[in-house]
Amino acid sequence: MITIKEATSKKDLKTFVKFPFKLYKDSKYWVPPIIKQELETFNKDKNPIFNDAEARFFLAYKSGEVVGRIAAIVNWLEVDKQNIKKMRFGWFDFIDDLEVSKALIETVEHIGRTHQLSYSEGPVGFSNLDKVGVMTEGFDHLATMITWYNHPYYVNHYKAHGYTIEKEYAESSFPFENVKPIFFKKAQELIKRRYKLRALKFTKTEEVMPYVDRMFDLFNESYASLSSFVEITDIQKEYFKKKFISFINPEYIKFVVDENDRLIGFAIVMPRFATALQKANGKLFPFGFTHILKAKRNSKEVIFYLIGILPEYQNKGVHAVIFNEYYETFKEKNIKTCYRTPELEDNYAIKQIWKHFDPKVYARRKTFKKDLN
Repeated sequence: MITIKEATSKKDLKTFVKFPFKLYKDSKYWVPPIIKQELETFNKDKNPIFNDAEARFFLAYKSGEVVGRIAAIVNWLEVDKQNIKKMRFGWFDFIDDLEVSKALIETVEHIGRTHQLSYSEGPVGFSNLDKVGVMTEGFDHLATMITWYNHPYYVNHYKAHGYTIEKEYAESSFPFENVKPIFFKKAQELIKRRYKLRALKFTKTEEVMPYVDRMFDLFNESYASLSSFVEITDIQKEYFKKKFISFINPEYIKFVVDENDRLIGFAIVMPRFATALQKANGKLFPFGFTHILKAKRNSKEVIFYLIGILPEYQNKGVHAVIFNEYYETFKEKNIKTCYRTPELEDNYAIKQIWKHFDPKVYARRKTFKKDLN
């Protein structure tokens, strides 16, 4: 018999966060989160997303043991302002038992019907900056800190419970040696002259901070047309600023501004922390922080996390300016491999940006949807 219990206490939420550590203890490819950071994500007093969203967390028990978990999420900005009647769910993990996954997903569906929502979709997080999608290919590749890893059997559970594919994502990589300056060196010089643009270089985090709010505004503008988009609010900007920016090497943050110092393009790259996080095993202390700092300084692998261009400057070659800046930085740091975060398969504009580097898809993931009517 499966028992579903809502995780409301600190102890329950810690159990919620730590369940995958047990489920993936023998996996070479799963990358554990930092437990403290994950708990803060679910803390209604610390994460401002709860001003515009609500979430409930559930654990599945069988014979007294935790055998699954799920987060049920309603983003009211999405529901009320965009009129997208979506019941979100994420952090959906379970043993290979259809009764377990069914009990969890039916709990989410019941909440969705209670709110008179039209359909449920997942796995997704609270917003566009959260993890997305269940992995459907690439199980023998090391995951990243910004994606969920899962066992191959997950997909069968979605289908067994009446879910169909909603969105498709691809993750790709390319060796840095594929990056040939001939594709952007001369172009970026011409583009900077034509549109009176300049690239900003940073060596300290405090130099980045005055531009971060503008970066999130530009993110909202440049990603608004995507099917998965939900706006980032002002209070969320402050939260993400503290959570992410200090974690990123300032030299890996590139901004492009016009003659009036208006931000018209940005990109954020992160060191690939996967191996360091595996060594940390969810804890920053006593040694986890050391592994992460070492990776931050010395990793020869990087992840392109975000790139955004102001709509009026899209298709004008601004990405060439950004790529030129990264080329110089990566050459200096002897970077070997570049990875890209999950990108929507129907985002053809982003595919055009990367085509010259001959990226190879190494993993795919999908979100699944079910009508609640």
